[in-house]
Order: sequence, then C-alpha cells, then structure tokens
Amino acid sequence: MEDKEPPQFPAFPFEPYQIQIDFMRALYDALNSGGVAMLESPTGTGKTLSLICSALQWVVDRRRQCPDSDQLSKSNGDLASNDEPDWMRDFVVEKKDLGVGGKPKKKKKKKGSRSMKSTGVCRDLLGEEDKGEKEIRDETELSEEREFLVGEYESEDEGMRIGGLKRRGDGALLSSSDGVDDEEEEDEEEVKDFKVYFCSRTHSQLSQFLKELRRTVFASELNVVCLGSRKNLCINDDVLKLGNSTRINERCLELQKNKKQDTSKTKALSDGRKIRRTKASSGCPMLRKQRLQKEFRREMSQNGALDIEDLAQLGRKIGTCPYYGSRSIVSAADLVILPYQSLLLKSAQESLGLNLKNCVVIIDEAHNLADALTSMYDSKITLSQVTGYGVKLFNSQRGSIDDGEKSGLGSLLSGFQTLSNILFSLTNNDGDGRMIVSRRKPTCSGQQEEGYLKYVMLAGEKIFSEVVGQAHAVVLAGGTLRPIEEMRERLFPWLAPDQFHFFSCDHIVPPESILPIAVPIGPSGISFDFSYNSRSSPSMIEELGRLLCNLVAVVPEGIVIFFPSFEYEAQVHDAWLHSGFLARIMKKKLVFREPRSNVDVDIILKEYKEFITKLSSRDIGEGSVPHNGAILLAVVGGKMSEGINFSDGMGRCVIMVGLPYPSPSDIELMERIKHIEGLGGSISSGASEPWISNESSNGNTVQAGFDVLRNCKRRGREYYENLCMKAVNQSIGRAIRHINDYAAILLVDSRYASDRSTGSFSNPSRKLPQWIKDRLISTAQSYGEIHRMVHQFFKFNKQKQHQ
Repeated sequence: MEDKEPPQFPAFPFEPYQIQIDFMRALYDALNSGGVAMLESPTGTGKTLSLICSALQWVVDRRRQCPDSDQLSKSNGDLASNDEPDWMRDFVVEKKDLGVGGKPKKKKKKKGSRSMKSTGVCRDLLGEEDKGEKEIRDETELSEEREFLVGEYESEDEGMRIGGLKRRGDGALLSSSDGVDDEEEEDEEEVKDFKVYFCSRTHSQLSQFLKELRRTVFASELNVVCLGSRKNLCINDDVLKLGNSTRINERCLELQKNKKQDTSKTKALSDGRKIRRTKASSGCPMLRKQRLQKEFRREMSQNGALDIEDLAQLGRKIGTCPYYGSRSIVSAADLVILPYQSLLLKSAQESLGLNLKNCVVIIDEAHNLADALTSMYDSKITLSQVTGYGVKLFNSQRGSIDDGEKSGLGSLLSGFQTLSNILFSLTNNDGDGRMIVSRRKPTCSGQQEEGYLKYVMLAGEKIFSEVVGQAHAVVLAGGTLRPIEEMRERLFPWLAPDQFHFFSCDHIVPPESILPIAVPIGPSGISFDFSYNSRSSPSMIEELGRLLCNLVAVVPEGIVIFFPSFEYEAQVHDAWLHSGFLARIMKKKLVFREPRSNVDVDIILKEYKEFITKLSSRDIGEGSVPHNGAILLAVVGGKMSEGINFSDGMGRCVIMVGLPYPSPSDIELMERIKHIEGLGGSISSGASEPWISNESSNGNTVQAGFDVLRNCKRRGREYYENLCMKAVNQSIGRAIRHINDYAAILLVDSRYASDRSTGSFSNPSRKLPQWIKDRLISTAQSYGEIHRMVHQFFKFNKQKQHQ
C-alpha cells in the first residue's frame, strides 16, 4: 500500500520552517481524527500563522471531499435547542418551507453575500446554494406566549434577549427589535459544517490573530466575522459614555425594550378597505433602519476580515450598530473569531446562536483554560447589593423610582440579575462548587471591607464536556501547556486515549541565541531567597539592587524585570530610591514602571519602545544622552506579562525575581486546591460547607492556607506549583520572538538552582518550557561566573550581528 501524500499548505505566506511544517501536519492529522488536541509551540515560532494555514486548509480539503457536508446537521432535531419549548420546535418544522397562506416560499438570491474567488486554495467553496428565507414571527402572535420565554443572562460580552424574536437559519432565536419591514424580510443564511471558531482571551490577542490571517489568501476567500462586546462595538455615544460594561449592556437592552411605534404606509385589503399599519422599531437610533444593517453586512463581506476597530468604524460610517450587525453574519461565516467567554459561557453561546455541531473549535492561549472556564460561572452578591435591590424593589412597587434607577451604577435590573445568578448557582451539585461567605471586616487602611456571598465553580470538566461533545474537534494551543496531565484531569478525564492528541515542538532560535541562567547568589555573596517570609528583608532588596547595578553595565538596550506583585514592586522601587541604588541604575538605563491602570499601560509601553528604538537606530546623538538602554519594572500577572512582545532591543534580558506563588490567603484558591486534591481521593470532595472568612487580620487566613497546602499529598500541591510556573513561563516567554532574536533569561532565586526534590516543594526548573530547560545553566558557584557568562553572551551576539 502506498503512503498517503502529506497535506500541503499553499496559503502559508513564506517558506515555512520545518517545525512549522510539523506543527501544521500534526494539527491537520488531529482534525482528521477529531476529539481533543493539545498543540504546544513556543511563543515566537509562528504558532498563530500555523494554526490558520493548517485548520482552514483542512476545512477547504474536507469540503472538497464531502461537497454535501453542509447537509449533515440540517435536520430540525439537530438545530433546535433541546431547551426550547415544544411549540417553538413545532413552529420551525411546520412553517419553515411555507410562505404566506401556506404556499411554498420562493427562494431569493442572498443580498450582499460575497462570491468566492476561484483560487487554488478555495475554488471548491464555490456554488453553495441559498437555503431560503428567514421566517419572522408576527409580534402579536408571539406576545401571547412571551410569558413562557425566559430572558438569557448576559456576561460582560453577551446578552439577554428582550422584545420580539425571530428564527434564524441555524435554529437560534434572534431579537427583531430593530424593526423589520414586511417587504424587507431577512434572507436565511446557510449553516456551514466544519466552521472554525477561534477564540482567545483578549481583544488585542484577537486583533493579532486577524493581522496574521490577513497575510494569507483565506482573509479574502472565506467569510470571516469577529465578535466583540458592546463596550468595544457600541457607537451610540449616549450609551458609550456610561463607561462601565455592565451599565452599557443594561442601557442597550433597555433601549431595545423601549420600542417606538412608527406609522407605516397604508395597505389596501381585498374587500376594498384600507388600513394603516404600525411597526415597532428599536429605541436605539442605531437599530431603527433594517436597510442600514443590510448595508453593514454587505460592506463587511466585501471588505474581508475586519477586526473590532474596523467594525466600529464601519458602523459609524453607515450609522448602524456593528455589535448586532456582526452577530447576524455568524451562521454564514467560515471563520468566527471571538473571546473565550462568548464561546465557553453557555448563556452567551446560546444568545449568539453558535452551533458547534461538526465544527472546529480552536482555543489559543489555553494554558489557564481550566481556571478561566470555571471563573465564568462564578457569581457574587454583596451586602449593599442585597439591601439596595430590596429598597429599589420596594420603591418601584410604590411607583417612586425613576427610569434612571431602573437602568443606571446599582439599578433594579442589575440588582435582580445579580440576585438571580446567586440563586441559580444553588442548583449545582454540592461537589461542583463552593459557597463562600465573607463577613464585613476591617482593612489595613482602617476602612470596612464589605461582606459578600459568592459561589465559586470548581468542576470545569462538566462544562467543557458540552463543548467537546458538540464539536468535531477541539484544539488547545499555547506556548506552553505543560503539565499535560493536570489539564487532562481538569478538563476531559473521560476522553478515550484515541481521541486525545498532543504535539510539542522546539524553538526556532539556535542554542547560542538564548542564555537561561539560574542566579542563586548576588554580587556580595548573599543567597537570593524571595520566598514570602524573606523577600521584604532590606538585605534581600539591597542585593537585588547590586545585581541590577552590575547588569546594566553589560546588557545592551532593554531589560525587563518581573516582580511577584505590584505591592512588592513598589516596595523595592521605594527602597532603591532611598538607598541610592535607583540613581546608580539610572546613570546607565532609564527606568520605566508598569502602571496598574490598563489605559496607562499602553502609554508606558509606547514610551519604552520609542526610547529603545531611537537608541538602537542611533537617533540619539553620541554623547548627548548617557543611557545605554532602559529598564522596565513589570509584574507577573499584569498586562505586560502576557500578550506583549518584547522582541529585539525591547527585551535583551528578562529577569524573573523569585517564584510568584499565589497568596495562601486567597480563600477561593484554597477551595480549588482542596477540590483538586480530592480528585485523588486524599481529601473528601463532597464537603459542601462554606468557608467563612471573618478574621480580623490577614495572618490567620495565610496560616489557614499554608495548613491546606501541608495537608495536600500530590495533586493539590502540584496545582499550586503549576500556577506559579505557568506565570513564570508566560513572563519569560515575552522575549525571543523570531529566529534572529537573542536574549538572556535570569531566574533570580536559589530555589531555581537547588535540588529540593526531597523537601516540601520540587525543583521548579523542571517545569520550565523544554526549549529553556534544555539550555538552563544552574551550576554556577559564584556571581562572578554568572556575570562573565552574561558579558560573553552579549559580546558574541553583537559580533554575530555585524558579520
């Protein structure tokens, strides 16, 4: 038997490296098999482009092999939600092929749909037939049964449907509050099999994905839609100025509920009588004209792959809502790009009408997927929200509450939704989560911390099984996904071995371009120990300052230092300021600090990058500025530790200060650790008693957390270590972004170098990414030896650049 020809990836915009070819083939084979695949590729190796070219090529090839594949999931039983009442499913079955008077509907050509160009990659996507028109239920008929319809809760990204509903081609219900003319009924969009859903955690990461997509032919040859939140897509200035996502969502829904009755043209009846008909239109001016929504969809199709900013700009240009305009194209899209929450939160998925059957789901940046998934189902209510809702409800019944209180900071709608969420959480099984009760207690500033009741979801595998059960294949991708076993146990422990695929590749940079060193000792011989009880000592902070004073003399361009927390970064900075170390450092390098505000982060990054760029391009005159570069003080878990590229001169050296273990005072974390440890049977996972937090000081809570960790035998402790090392790996992965890049990575703590396998914690270096672990130098006996290696490393790479 002849070997099967390996798949080809003609859409890749340049000659791929061998590891990129291996990655694409591994993904292609995994999609052929279905199930769950975990693909690990170091940041900077072209992971995103490889995902695009492999997954979309597989879709094109699969549709070529199965031209009728779009009919596989068209049966009404598949499309209608099991949660819908019988009358709604019957309505689709009985009326979907009937027009006015029960006669068969005439099929119309879809307006504004993009014709596929006949290229070598996508020519087989041509000729897909229209599937008919959308059926819009009469408002009067629907209002008789509306009391049986339950509104769907909206997360920060997605929402509750209010007002008229209509049936979409994929069986989902959509709001018709924008007012649809009888003669302008929406054409039904076809539902495509093997659609690809790509999701990541932030809008900036989705924008980066779209930039890579535009480098390929798929951006112009496939139907692509990017979904975002109302906060990012709303163009109603009166709503947008509210600022807060929750308030924007509430006001949007309130406007849809407050419809305007517009008089339409006179219609002549068969008996000669004339009637004037009225139609309801949205209270939002951006949704009143259906023709503008059609124009938006048409231009969106013609302009190719648009990101969130492009969609908002297009919506402003046309004068219609890009939030709902983009949502209406989902069923006809080949590629849907959306945030985690929109796909993984069930209420958001149903609100958007996402149908995962026979589709491919790609989840990027999946290293913290299990925790992100469970946190979506958390719910919390504070004491003031309970009392405030009670007061507003009482005033509402008396008629003494105004419209602002119904929909504004703490509204009646918001209070009801918060209360209903916490009550709905009580329907979960005891072992699926924990109810945490925190009583009012004083803070360090002397103020009172508000008491609250919070449900914390712990069982992510049950939620994830619904996604895996629907989709043809689910792909988890990331720079580092290890440890694999923890992710398997927490997300898909039930999955058969032949339905799980794992692939990992090395980095593209040569060994001489990276210098990872464990730094156990400082210039004066003091051993580095940044554990929780030792890191605040003056001697430890001073020794770290001496280390920086030495490094700024030999490291060119930019140094990025990651601290365990904002509080510790501030403590170190202030200590250096008063001791004079900061002044010594700034003689060589300008110092920038990561701000807490996300808005200010972009400003600081821009300033840091511009300074490095000017220095590298010699725009700063010789001798005019004494600096040889800059230092950026950043924080693990902050915005700069994930999703930011410190390539080339922006990150010639990345320094990790200590091991950023999460605080043991985090009650939710300790409950999660107890639950995970219970998976192994050493601690009962059936306990349903809440953790009551009523300590007058933080010390008792920290001690309770350490007690939990000491009682863990394996899995709980392993999870706690993994949280730390995942944060380390994400931070140090910010450097080395392409094949010609080079950087030193310094892990400053004696625990990175010593063998603690017999102690309470194992050696953390074993959980570093393979491409770093294989090259890690952890045997240095003195700081002088470390300093010499760093100096030679940069001298070698400088000479290499000039060759």
